[in-house]
Amino acid sequence: MKTQSIIEQKLSQALSPQYLEVINESNNHSVPANSETHFKVILVSGVFEGVRKVARHQKIYGVLADELAGGVHALAIHAYTESEWQEATGTAPASPKCAGGSKEK
Repeated sequence: MKTQSIIEQKLSQALSPQYLEVINESNNHSVPANSETHFKVILVSGVFEGVRKVARHQKIYGVLADELAGGVHALAIHAYTESEWQEATGTAPASPKCAGGSKEK
């Protein structure tokens, strides 16, 4: 099973999201083609009600501990409650361009 699918499955089972999007952003980084090393997670769940942002991230890190200990190098997390997601008009911030390891100066 591909890493992206594993991430989607684990987060779905553990956090019962109303909305979940897992985006493989590896192609934006200096890694080989078809890599699965850099991901962006957008997750909307009722389990985040009354939970600070740091604790939300910790929950996600806990669910994905095996993947983060293995091949996943970077994980951008955007974790929302339903009301926060509505306030954000259903969009998460764009990821910045990666300059690390780039041959371009």
